[in-house]
Amino acid sequence: MSLKRTLAGIFRSQEGTSDRAKVPELKTRYYQMSKDKIWEEVSSTLKKIPGYKVTHEVPSVGEITLEKRTAFGRTMDITVSIVSTGPVRSAIDIYSATRGSMGDLGANYRNIMHLFGMLDKKLSSHKISSPS
Repeated sequence: MSLKRTLAGIFRSQEGTSDRAKVPELKTRYYQMSKDKIWEEVSSTLKKIPGYKVTHEVPSVGEITLEKRTAFGRTMDITVSIVSTGPVRSAIDIYSATRGSMGDLGANYRNIMHLFGMLDKKLSSHKISSPS
């Protein structure tokens, strides 16, 4: 992680992915799977990651809410959104925010990178490099 990301984290307490993200690693991930199949894979994978607690799941909307506690006792709320972009294509976005007004020193960025790393490993054979 860069010094720039850590410095930005002094003031920012949230981070999210999107199609328009300026940082390549924060771009939406696309997979060649139906929403129902990817939901099952993502849900089971997220439940197995140590340190993260699944607090809410809404399959019809495609949202999974997680909670993570920091070493300093702060709580981070993370939302994983799964959207169908076609009959057998889906997209995943992640939003992570720290409760409270102080910055996170890049912790939310690291959460997103960690979760995407785990999901990319599990779904690597279905990953699409760029949406077309």
